Amino acid sequence: MIAAFNAIQLEHAEAIVQGAEAAGSPVVLQLSENAVRYHGALAPLGRALLTLADAARVEVTVHLDHATDEALVREAVALGFGSVMFDASALPHAENVARTAAIVRECHASGVRVEAELGEVGGKDGVHAPGVRTDPVEAAEYVAATGVDALAVAVGSSHAMLTRDAELDFALIAKLHTAVPVPLVLHGSSGVPDADLAEAVRRGMHKINIATQLNKVFTAAVRARLAAAPDLVDTRKYLGAGRDAVAAEVTRLIHVLEAR
Repeated sequence: MIAAFNAIQLEHAEAIVQGAEAAGSPVVLQLSENAVRYHGALAPLGRALLTLADAARVEVTVHLDHATDEALVREAVALGFGSVMFDASALPHAENVARTAAIVRECHASGVRVEAELGEVGGKDGVHAPGVRTDPVEAAEYVAATGVDALAVAVGSSHAMLTRDAELDFALIAKLHTAVPVPLVLHGSSGVPDADLAEAVRRGMHKINIATQLNKVFTAAVRARLAAAPDLVDTRKYLGAGRDAVAAEVTRLIHVLEAR
């Protein structure tokens, strides 16, 4: 099992590494295509994440998350990212397979691992789709056809959930684990209760992606700090509170996942 957390600002990234170090566990430090668009470029924050990873006291893999742009994938590989997710799940199946297989060949030539998605996980466009499911037979065929190193599957979770009441299909997770010869990835994990996250790992999930939960914790800490000191203007004094809260939550979540 490995926990994977998304960074948006540098404070997120610092907190994720600090939290993993406190837990004494390896971690995946992720930067999404959406976050890259927010910053306007990959290189500045991407290089910062790579620097943090190099200095960390635990193993940190820097990963490009939910990339739909092949050029962005190539840029991440050139910068030194250890893995990428090429997300062609919204495309027709044949095009998904062809484009993903081509990216896999390129990335493998540079020693970079590739994650893909089959059975689009809801929520990326603000629409939850908990009824969507990945078929185990199709998943095995997809992995064989593309050569991907990890597969994100739709099993009941949804991106961007603010509540933690998603209902996972544990029987399906077990079937996918048996059928698919590469590690399974759970996206939308922020909407899943702690106990169910641990159960998902027991049933065969390997990489657990968490983003929105960290944003919730960060924002709550910043709001509380500003409410307690309305005249505060030094950004370090409230962003630091957010960073500390996220670090503690990363440590806590890693322990939850390791308690399987």
